[in-house]
Amino acid sequence: MKWQKRREAARAVLAGSACIHPASVHDPLTGRIAESLGFELGMFAGSIASLTVLAAPDLITLTLTEFAEQALRINRACTLPLVVDADHGYGNALNVMRTVEELEVAGVSAMSIEDTELPRPYGVEKPRLISLDEGVGKVRAALAARVDPSLAILARTGATSINGLDDALLRARAYCATGADGLFLTGVTTRAELDALAEVATLPLILGTLTPAIADRDYLASRGVRVALQGHLPIQAAIQAVHATLKALREGTKPADITGTAPPALAKMAGREAEHAAWTKAFLG
Repeated sequence: MKWQKRREAARAVLAGSACIHPASVHDPLTGRIAESLGFELGMFAGSIASLTVLAAPDLITLTLTEFAEQALRINRACTLPLVVDADHGYGNALNVMRTVEELEVAGVSAMSIEDTELPRPYGVEKPRLISLDEGVGKVRAALAARVDPSLAILARTGATSINGLDDALLRARAYCATGADGLFLTGVTTRAELDALAEVATLPLILGTLTPAIADRDYLASRGVRVALQGHLPIQAAIQAVHATLKALREGTKPADITGTAPPALAKMAGREAEHAAWTKAFLG
């Protein structure tokens, strides 16, 4: 399939002047629904991939192949530009290169590579970061592995909450100098932190955490933030809805009395029934 148009759309968001909230998506249906609602971007996080594919927490037990396959399923079902959290690239810098290859083929529009030490080593209670030199090397490896120049590579760091603002500023400067297409920041909770990071950043910013203190889109846009995540509520809502429905049925509620299900028109849109009906008529007589 051709992915360039959606990648160009993602780059337009990064190059713009506004801050947008992406849709958290986890499967083909959520990608298609987000597209129908007019979201500019979809976001597929590593933690959500682990929950969707393995029904497991985000402990880096998901494999690259599993992650790339789910990303492809989402991309195949819609034309929504998809940003993905590729975690640490599933290993060292050479693994990062393989990660870029697989996710580029899977059709993602942008991917972040982070500097967290993953998976967490034995005996380590709190998250740690790899060295700055290794972090820079990973970003450079990702850029070298990219074939389609329209695919955006985002350097990601959680240094603000792990090592403190001074280290975050040091890493922000270094990652901006790699030639990456954006700087993905997590753990930024105050305006003072964001102001300081925005002062040194020369790339569009993506925020993975959004506290009430900074959750103003005009303010974020003025600081160079082009994408700000709002968490991953859709999958939490889906878990609740499935649990409530199955629980009600198990307890004897009649199917006709179950509430909160998708109306027929919405279910048909999500499953593209009209298109499949047309194809059936055209090709099956």
